[in-house]
Amino acid sequence: MPAQLADTAMITEFTLTSYQIDLQPSLPVGKQRIDNRQGLILNLRLSDNDNEQQEFVEIAPLSGNDIDGQPISSFSSESLEQVTSYLQTQLPIVLGKPISSLYELIDDCDFASVQFSLSLLHAKFTSSFNQGLADDREAPLVYDGMSDSTLKQKLDKADHHAIKVKVAQTDMASEIKFIHKILELKPKLRLRLDANRGLTLEQACELLTCIPKASVDYIEEPCIHIKDNPAVYQSIGVKYALDESLLKPEFTLLSTNGVPEPGLAALVIKPGLYGSIDKLQRLIEQANEHGIRCILSSGLESDVAINDLRKLCHALTPDDIPGLDTLAPFTQRLYRANPTDSATGSAMGNGMSEQLDMSLLKVIAQQSLVSA
Repeated sequence: MPAQLADTAMITEFTLTSYQIDLQPSLPVGKQRIDNRQGLILNLRLSDNDNEQQEFVEIAPLSGNDIDGQPISSFSSESLEQVTSYLQTQLPIVLGKPISSLYELIDDCDFASVQFSLSLLHAKFTSSFNQGLADDREAPLVYDGMSDSTLKQKLDKADHHAIKVKVAQTDMASEIKFIHKILELKPKLRLRLDANRGLTLEQACELLTCIPKASVDYIEEPCIHIKDNPAVYQSIGVKYALDESLLKPEFTLLSTNGVPEPGLAALVIKPGLYGSIDKLQRLIEQANEHGIRCILSSGLESDVAINDLRKLCHALTPDDIPGLDTLAPFTQRLYRANPTDSATGSAMGNGMSEQLDMSLLKVIAQQSLVSA
């Protein structure tokens, strides 16, 4: 459907489905771990006389419980159940309305994961988003405790000289040894350390004094108390990045004197957890004005969201390598390997049922304009 047609076309159908995919091995979420990922896939149909278009997006707040049954902290404030209930109630309202009505839902919604996904749906219908290039670069994710063979595979993928290393996960001595091992194998790598607020100021300084500081791009969320982060930079000279802090309602990029805190090098932004694309673009623009890099990152979503995030990275942050190396533990993929029509051998449409493995999806709600 041409972009100009979207102004007069109506939303004629929605389908909301859910998925649950096991993770092997489990994935770190801060200092916690999860062994499965749950989320939603929303498909919309837009029609105008003889023309129609379907698009789908993933909605996956990073919440729920970890492998020990404890609530996941520091990321999404909304639960999957809250998001599901909201969409079941609100989606029937937009049936028969133009695609611009999605922004009415976005403006009235308090759930960041919904805001992002609905704005992404809007972009897919009204812009050339789907024809955009995908950023296939990535900074591989590694952590102390992974097997030597897995580490080697990850390092072999690090052809853009950046790698993300989880720290504050095990004991400091082991993690320091692990970092030195990485640099022995690939001395030219730039390290993006990620502590997920797991260190005291003293521990952060101790860690950084025991590794080659010249190899460190930044340390992400180093300190338990965010107010201690600038002191790490002032004491050691290593810059830091923010991630979880961006999701807090009280977050502001600029301090009371109108400039960022000293030592802030980058914002690691999880679009699917942050809010609408408009909000995301405003943050990127503000950060760039102050010389702060923006790294778009996975919120541990499935391959559906990762595919979209690669296109978003190419469009919004082409100068920085994204952090999207989180799919390996997913035991299943939602996209079909070869989405073609078995009868004709031709490529199928852009709807959810044509491109995704529907055996992995459970229909929660479905309604069309005819049945509304």
